[in-house]
Amino acid sequence: MEHYDGENDYMQQEDDWDRDLLLDPAWEKQQRKTFTAWCNSHLRKAGTQIENIEEDFRDGLKLMLLLEVISGERLAKPERGKMRVHKISNVNKALDFIASKGVKLVSIGAEEIVDGNAKMTLGMIWTIILRFAIQDISVEETSAKEGLLLWCQRKTAPYKNVNIQNFHISWKDGLGFCALIHRHRPELIDYGKLRKDDPMTNLNTAFDVAEKYLDIPKMLDAEDIVGTARPDEKAIMTYVSSFYHAFSGAQKAETAANRICKVLAVNQENEQLMEDYEKLASDLLEWIRRTIPWLENRLPENTMQAMQQKLEDFRDYRRLHKPPKVQEKCQLEINFNTLQTKLRLSNRPAFMPSEGKMVSDINNAWGSLEGAEKGYEEWLLNEIRRLERLDHLAEKFRQKAAIHEAWTEGKEDLLQKRDYETASLSEIKALLKKHEAFESDLAAHQDRVEQIAAIAQELNELDYYDSPSVNARCQRICDQWDALGAMTVKRTEALQRTEKLLETIDQLYLEFAKRAAPFNNWMEGAMEDLQDTFIVHTIEEIQGLSTAHEQFKATLPEADKERQAILGIHNEIAKIVQTYHVNMAGTNPYTTINPQEINAKWDKVRQLVPQRDQALIEEHARQQNNERLRRQFATQANVIGPWIQTKMEEIGRISIEMHGTLEDQLTHLRQYEKSIINYKPKIDQLEGDHQLIQEALIFDNKHTNYTMEHIRVGWEQLLTTIARTINEIENQILTRDAKGISQEQLNEFRASFNHFDRDHSGTLGAEEFKACLISLGFDIANDAQGENEFSRIMSVVDPNRMGTVTFQAFIDFMSRETADTDTADQVMASFKVLAGDKVRYTELLRKPNNPQQGIGREKISEILWDRPNQSGKKIKWFIFLNLSEKYEMRFYLSPQINILQIVDQPENCNRCTLAVTISFLGDKLQWNL
Repeated sequence: MEHYDGENDYMQQEDDWDRDLLLDPAWEKQQRKTFTAWCNSHLRKAGTQIENIEEDFRDGLKLMLLLEVISGERLAKPERGKMRVHKISNVNKALDFIASKGVKLVSIGAEEIVDGNAKMTLGMIWTIILRFAIQDISVEETSAKEGLLLWCQRKTAPYKNVNIQNFHISWKDGLGFCALIHRHRPELIDYGKLRKDDPMTNLNTAFDVAEKYLDIPKMLDAEDIVGTARPDEKAIMTYVSSFYHAFSGAQKAETAANRICKVLAVNQENEQLMEDYEKLASDLLEWIRRTIPWLENRLPENTMQAMQQKLEDFRDYRRLHKPPKVQEKCQLEINFNTLQTKLRLSNRPAFMPSEGKMVSDINNAWGSLEGAEKGYEEWLLNEIRRLERLDHLAEKFRQKAAIHEAWTEGKEDLLQKRDYETASLSEIKALLKKHEAFESDLAAHQDRVEQIAAIAQELNELDYYDSPSVNARCQRICDQWDALGAMTVKRTEALQRTEKLLETIDQLYLEFAKRAAPFNNWMEGAMEDLQDTFIVHTIEEIQGLSTAHEQFKATLPEADKERQAILGIHNEIAKIVQTYHVNMAGTNPYTTINPQEINAKWDKVRQLVPQRDQALIEEHARQQNNERLRRQFATQANVIGPWIQTKMEEIGRISIEMHGTLEDQLTHLRQYEKSIINYKPKIDQLEGDHQLIQEALIFDNKHTNYTMEHIRVGWEQLLTTIARTINEIENQILTRDAKGISQEQLNEFRASFNHFDRDHSGTLGAEEFKACLISLGFDIANDAQGENEFSRIMSVVDPNRMGTVTFQAFIDFMSRETADTDTADQVMASFKVLAGDKVRYTELLRKPNNPQQGIGREKISEILWDRPNQSGKKIKWFIFLNLSEKYEMRFYLSPQINILQIVDQPENCNRCTLAVTISFLGDKLQWNL
């Protein structure tokens, strides 16, 4: 009990009464009411109560009675006197009892209690409440106040708007008390209807329900708690501890009732298990008693069917009847063990079954059953094996006899046939081989006949019930076997005699076949070749066919000699047949060719030879005419094809070189067009020759690479090209006259366009067009603004988004961009007037750039001219120079640029640019030289 002094702090609260001279009036009121109700809740068990807490405990009698009720112990006999000393004695006995419980009383003496000191009396009662109502509360290794608080938090955790953190303001809204009641007795309070903003209703509801249904006296009024900013902690703890003990006591009572019910249920279950065991044991033993005699019956059966029925009955026993009994036996043992375990756990004596129904008794009976079962099974299997052996031998005899009889069926008729008398040699040899195979088969069947006899003998020895029929059948088989042997020898001799007679004729047949077959194939091939329809395209091919035909005619005399020899072999065969009266059953077995067929094919070959001669002569003449037509067409095509190609190249050069004015170029092109049109008759003549070639079905011509289709396409392209070029010149003239473009500008545009038209297709791709514009002085930067400007220009020159720019579209665009601009000479003249004596630099830039003669960039980077104009603005020129074969001068008139700028180009830059920047009247002029 000493731990309350060190670990628990509830006694520390006693010091508060010593240090604080006065209690808060509201708290004192709450404590009086709460402590009085708490004391009366215990004193009423002794049939008394108090009205005034400081007056009714002054004589110590009710104080001692309270301690006896709450502790369950007897205190020393109280003094019954009315004097002060008697009262002090009684109070000291009570205080000594409290101290004996390990409670340290500080500054509380018997005199203060006897004198009715309210502060000390309340402190003493609070000490008693802590020791006997709160100290023993323990929740998860916490006790006293912390344990009570943790219990409240656990019980109210599922409820909304309830957050118990202490024993004062956490209880002001009344929801904490209602939650404790609802958690244990949900039927007493409709918690869902409670509101946090109505604490009076909540508190009254909780206090009334606790007093009415939980036997917890009303220790506080709702007004005491709501009307106080911070309710008294001791009063709340006292009230809450009453709830704890009320619910804890109810739970203990319920646990005790459940324990009693459980014990009764266990006893009933044990009784039922005992009854079930007795019944199961009796039923199982009775079944074993009935089954063992059936298993010990060893009366044999004479037929396999009867024994199989016994075996099937035994299998039904094993499959249907025994498994449920095995389950019953297993369940019986389980129930017995379970029952014994339950009885042992309940401290009850072990179950003793009736005599003869112990588990050991059942196991012994079951062992006898399995022994009888094993013996019965072995007897069944042995009997079945014995009957199976007899049935197997009988079935084996029947099978072998049936196989032998099936094999011998028809064999006697076969051996007695005289089919060899009309057979050919090959058929005789086949009959001999077949007969040899039969003899081998006959020898092989000798073992089967011996096996049949041996089985019949074994069946006789085993006294088989059907032995007479087995013996009769065995005798028939043996007699038939002896007859087959004699007939086999007789047929062998007849076949061998016939074979020798036909061998001579067969040799002649074979020789005839060997020589007639290749000769017949040669004649068939010759007829096929002589009648084959040939298709040739050149005179060389027909000459080759004629040569091969002459070689074939040279082989005919030797072929006729071979024909005569083959016919002589056939005549010799006919002579032998007639002389020895051989009965020939058919024709030559080695071939289907006969002398009549050979003679007929020979006559056909002789007829086809002159017909082939005439066909070759006619084809030779036709191929000579085709060769003439090929040469005639090739002679003209080899001239016209190169002429068209040359004219196409010349037109291309005319459109690029730009000699003279546009009118001169147009006149020259029209004259060129006229000369081309005058060439048309030669094309028509070539068309006529091509028509003759097509009619002759000539498909190739080794004398030329040109076809009529090539010539036609080239001619059409030539006419189209000259017409398109003339049209372009005419459009350029119209553009020049309409836009006021000079011939020099047009030449410059054409030169730039041709320069970037790398593939000479007459069009520029997007990148080629962009490079061309830059070469002409357009300022297209490599940034987003420059790309947007170039996209705008492409939409003008390529409205259909084909990705290419024609020369006409290029001229139209340049004519719009250069309208009303001055020529280079005009600009140079203006430049000389403005530059004065410094014009030498401009002239220098027109000369070929020779690194040895030219000037360096550092000498050009000075201001060439600087003087005010009429408007008072200064004009500054800036020059940027790099080495290149082409010179370009740009004039920029912009008032925004008024300081010297020098562009430092990379060393590998291959472009030379003269850039002159002039601030003049806010205008901008760009020109390229």
